[in-house]
Amino acid sequence: MSNELRRRIGDVLREKREKLAVSQEEVAARAGVDRTYISILERGLKSPTVDTLEKICAALGTLPEHLIEEAREK
Repeated sequence: MSNELRRRIGDVLREKREKLAVSQEEVAARAGVDRTYISILERGLKSPTVDTLEKICAALGTLPEHLIEEAREK
């Protein structure tokens, strides 16, 4: 995954989370990951695995393919 796409995915994750008015802690708990991992993803420092992206998207009420498409359109 390119650095630019990784950053855009992080931006979309943050936007979706903020739109739902939930904290990183809440998303992390729903997805079964650590809060610091959500922060790392939102800052575009790492790429999520497909499995983890599915869990996080489910916690945010979206599909991974929609999130990636939104990121590509940014």
